[in-house]
Amino acid sequence: MSRIRSVTKAAADIDRRTFLAATGAVTLTAGLGYALGPGGSEAAAGSATVQNLSSRKAPAAPLTPYSRGTTLASVATGPAGQAYRRLGDGPAWQRVVRSDLKAPRSGREARRTALAAFVQFTDLHLVDVQHPLRYEYLRARTASAWRPQEALSVAGAVSLVERVNALRGAPVTASPLHFVMTTGDNTDNNARSELDWFLKTMSGGRITPNTGDPRHYEGVQNSGVPLYWHPDAALRDSDKQHHAFPRIPGFLEAAIAELRSPGLNLPWYSTVGNHDSLPGGCYAPGDSFFAEFAVGGRKLMDLPASAGKAIWDNVQQGGDPKGAAFRRLLESNTRAMRPVTPDETRAPFTPAEYLAAHLDPAHTGPGPVGHGYTQANLDTTTQYYAFRISDDVLGISLDTTDPGGHYEGSVGTSQLAWLTAQLKAAEKRGDHVVVFSHHTSKSMRNLREDPHRPGEQRHGGKELAALLARHRPVLAWVNGHSHKNAITPHEGENNAGGYWEISTASHVDFPQLARIIEIADNHDGTLSLFTTCVESSAPHRTDFTDLGQTGLAALYRELSFNAPGSRATLSGTPGDRNTELVLRKG
Repeated sequence: MSRIRSVTKAAADIDRRTFLAATGAVTLTAGLGYALGPGGSEAAAGSATVQNLSSRKAPAAPLTPYSRGTTLASVATGPAGQAYRRLGDGPAWQRVVRSDLKAPRSGREARRTALAAFVQFTDLHLVDVQHPLRYEYLRARTASAWRPQEALSVAGAVSLVERVNALRGAPVTASPLHFVMTTGDNTDNNARSELDWFLKTMSGGRITPNTGDPRHYEGVQNSGVPLYWHPDAALRDSDKQHHAFPRIPGFLEAAIAELRSPGLNLPWYSTVGNHDSLPGGCYAPGDSFFAEFAVGGRKLMDLPASAGKAIWDNVQQGGDPKGAAFRRLLESNTRAMRPVTPDETRAPFTPAEYLAAHLDPAHTGPGPVGHGYTQANLDTTTQYYAFRISDDVLGISLDTTDPGGHYEGSVGTSQLAWLTAQLKAAEKRGDHVVVFSHHTSKSMRNLREDPHRPGEQRHGGKELAALLARHRPVLAWVNGHSHKNAITPHEGENNAGGYWEISTASHVDFPQLARIIEIADNHDGTLSLFTTCVESSAPHRTDFTDLGQTGLAALYRELSFNAPGSRATLSGTPGDRNTELVLRKG
């Protein structure tokens, strides 16, 4: 991918190949979309079949600078208060220049050339809300156990795809957007149903976000348990009584109805998160009891507060990685469970099945084949890889999940050695490097042994952050997991210039964001990384009578804004949102 000069200098220099790559209509051997597998060799994935993109709206010609469709123009905002609050158009978030690693130099705007631009999705959490293994009854202990908006997670994610498809290139440099990277927790319950919905959301297709009874919803929101918001019923549940949540007749029927995703009009890549790998996002996979319970006909929807506290304390302390206490809880509460329709699609998927699903030609969409994963990954059951972003920039996607069962992450020695080799090779080539992972440096504190690699040491976030700081090519470490916008400078070591850790808010909790990241050479010994947050395409204002696909996506955002127990700090500070991050060019 050739370097792309700013439109302010020479709009005509955007070549055909770059534009086609940005719109997803290019074969993968054209310099974008081949992966560097676990062995480190450049293994061509082969040319993708280019699908008919007539349903994927092509972006208009890039402009620079622009703000439309981003949080530089407007951000969904609601009034303060305890009762249910309606969203509307709020003030924009301005761009903040951060000089923590290097002072910016004047006149750089006129000299600047773009090296790459891409979009980050993270923590989509596409949720099968009727899944028997979900522990919604822990809502009193943690707001993440159940959210009033999560029945609409697919509609919300499709609306985010629509937003990206309509973006007019990169808002600062006017570079075409090269790809979308999703940094994990694409699914919520490690369920095959959710994996199918995720792949169709990203690559295009018809999705029915329903399991069990094909005609009726069978989850907690029509259970009669007042712990949960019952949108269709007159029941004075907790959310209606204490937070003035509305009654919306027809909500649950609409939530499980078929919808359609146009699929991204950009190539997209995938990084794995703990909710993609582990039942509940925290328990070791492979237990036959949990697998059978997931597809079975019983679901626990209520639990005494004391029992809920014990289970949640276990999860927080990491004292039950194999889920023994969770299993005993389910076995001892069989009589209290509600009958539901069994469904084999709720079965957990293995890492190999996760890889195979990405490699399935049915989910190739705009490419690349495997979305970063290759046959080499499948052969070795590894979920890390490198890929060429542009002529100047290499992307590296890591697997930071704990195969032994824990929501916090780490990496094994073999993956760390592979990463070190990739960084050294990039340094020799003169590449810049962007590293992607699910976990942040602060959430990689779990060093338990991988049960599949006995004797192999695990390495945490501090060690990984230090490794990246020692290598000149590293510009950024892009991740999620925390559901919060946070941008952290890491000083360089051994004459390296340092790098920026860019953590982005989730798309399940308010403010439900994605992030555009642009890399530019200022031609004065510095580089700039531009970060711009974007919301889904759904309107800020909602209409309780509009239960179509767009109306549900708007409700998804508004319900998340009002969710009891949600954190108001997830937007981060102004310096964590729309930024220019300056660093020394190595």
